[in-house]
Amino acid sequence: MDHEHYNRERSASLDLLLRFQRLLVSKLYPGDCVGQVPNTYSPDLLGVGSLLKKYTALLCTHIGDILPVATSIASTSHRHFAEVSRVVDGDLTGILLPELVVSVVLLLSKNAGLMQEAGAIPLLAGLLEHLDRFNHLAPGKERDDNEDLAWPGIMGSFFTGQSCRNNEEVTLIRKADLENHNKDGGFWTVIDGKVYDIKDFQTQSLTGSSIL
Repeated sequence: MDHEHYNRERSASLDLLLRFQRLLVSKLYPGDCVGQVPNTYSPDLLGVGSLLKKYTALLCTHIGDILPVATSIASTSHRHFAEVSRVVDGDLTGILLPELVVSVVLLLSKNAGLMQEAGAIPLLAGLLEHLDRFNHLAPGKERDDNEDLAWPGIMGSFFTGQSCRNNEEVTLIRKADLENHNKDGGFWTVIDGKVYDIKDFQTQSLTGSSIL
């Protein structure tokens, strides 16, 4: 149902572009013809490759114009980032780009020579800096980076002074502290790196302690 609702909200022109993009990829996909000799591509295949390059160039130009503006607005606050992300997700950037990148990687693994001949890959590489700047604004990025080598149950996740803007005192709870508390009859649980006390909810819940 969510998928159908999403398709209804998407514009007809965006659907047409997505179909066109998939058509280009399908024409370039080698299928059973995996033993083709390099530099002997048919004119039709080279024409499709050239069309893919032009299509990618137009798409990258649009995204290159959109992302700096999106980054500027999203840097205002986390709420602005969430709203901008929702808009970008429904734009060409969120619908066409992810599938195009995956398709190009697939085509590159199947027929690297043809993809090099088409020349679409350098155009996509030019978007990396814009995408990186936007992604660095995501809330919790510092926390996720610091948790790579840490136990995920530590509350606060090594907050930095920049991310802890309110200067609130953050209590770090070790894994042993949590286990000892629960052995003594408490009911702490860890969700996304934060420790919650759901003891009161346990008595109201109809699902039972085992599910909780």
